Amino acid sequence: MDKKINKSIMILIAPFFFFILSFQYKIYPGYLNISAVSAKPNIQVYPGGQPIGVKLNTKGVLVVGLSNLKGTDGKMHNPANDNGVKAGDIIIAINGMEVNTCEEVSKKIKESEGKGLDLTIQRKEAKINKTLVPIKTLEEGKYKIGLWIRDSTAGIGTLTFYHSETGSFGALGHAITDMDTGDILKVREGKIISSSIVSVKKGVRGEPGELRGIFTDENNNLGSIQYNTNCGIFGKCQEQLINKSFNKPMSIAYKNEVKTGKAQVLTTIEGEEPKLYDIEIEETLNQREPGPKSMVIRIIDKRLLNTTGGIIQGMSGSPIIQNNKIVGAVTHVLVNKPDVGYGVYIEWMLKDSGILEK
Repeated sequence: MDKKINKSIMILIAPFFFFILSFQYKIYPGYLNISAVSAKPNIQVYPGGQPIGVKLNTKGVLVVGLSNLKGTDGKMHNPANDNGVKAGDIIIAINGMEVNTCEEVSKKIKESEGKGLDLTIQRKEAKINKTLVPIKTLEEGKYKIGLWIRDSTAGIGTLTFYHSETGSFGALGHAITDMDTGDILKVREGKIISSSIVSVKKGVRGEPGELRGIFTDENNNLGSIQYNTNCGIFGKCQEQLINKSFNKPMSIAYKNEVKTGKAQVLTTIEGEEPKLYDIEIEETLNQREPGPKSMVIRIIDKRLLNTTGGIIQGMSGSPIIQNNKIVGAVTHVLVNKPDVGYGVYIEWMLKDSGILEK
C-alpha cells in the first residue's frame, strides 16, 4: 500500500513542476528563451606580449608629501599642512590659473613674494579651495609652501592588445598609481614608446622580481594614452601594434567563458619578441564590477620559473590565452608566492577602452 501511495505522489509531483516551469516560461521569456537573448559580439584583437615604455603626465600636480620649513624668524612652519592640504590632493589651479607642472607651481610661489595663494584642489571627487601664505626660508631665502609634488611618471610594462578596427590599444591590466600615495594618476597626456628587456631580477619569496628595460626610441610615439583606469591604460595607436611572432588576430573570451585549468601567458623576458609560457588558472572570480583581480593564476612553465621565479614587475599586461582565445592579462603577484598572482578579465579591459559598451 505504501509503495502505491509513493508512486502516486511521484507521478503527481512531476506534472506539478512541469506546470510551474511552463508558467514561468510565459512570464519570463527573456530568461528562458535562448532565441530572445542577443548574442555577444565576436571581438578580435591582435595579442600583445611585447614590452612598451610608458610616459604619463598628470592632469594637475599631485601632492605626494608635506615638509616643514624654517622661516627667516628661525621657527618651523608648514603653510600647506596648517591649511589642510593633504598627500594625494591634486593642485589644478593657483589664483584661478591652471597648473599642470611642478615648474608652473614653483613659478607661482616665487611670483607671490609672500602674498597669499588661492589653490584649487581636486580631492577624490570634490573640488576645494585653500589659501596659503608662502614662507621665506632661512637657508635659501626662497618662498615655499611646504609641499612635495609630482607631475609625471615613466616605466616599463607589457602591451595586452591592439584593436585594428578602432586603432585602440590596452596595456598593463591595472592602473598607474603614484608610488607614494597609491592614488590613480589622472592623465593629462601620455604615450607608449618602443622598449626592450635587457635583464631580469628574479623574484623570490618576500621580494618581487623585475623586468629591466630601456626605451629604444623615445621620439617614436606608438600611441597616445587617453585613459588610466583600474583595469589598465588605454588609448589610440599611431601605428599598427602587431608583433612579428603573433601577427594574427584572436577572438576574446567573455568572463563567463573563462575556466579553471590550463592556459598560457604571452610575455617577453628578453629583447622585444614575446613567447608563450604555460600557466594554470586556479580560480575565476564572479566580479560584478570591473577590477584587476579577476582570476588567480599560477606559473607552471619551468623555463619561466627558472628565469623569473614567476610573475615579476613589468609583466603586467601580458595576455592570458586559453582555448585559442584571449581571456585576460596578468596584473599582480603574491609577494610570498612569486609563482602565483592575479589576472584581469579581457572583457573589463575592452569596456574601459571603449571597444565594448559598459
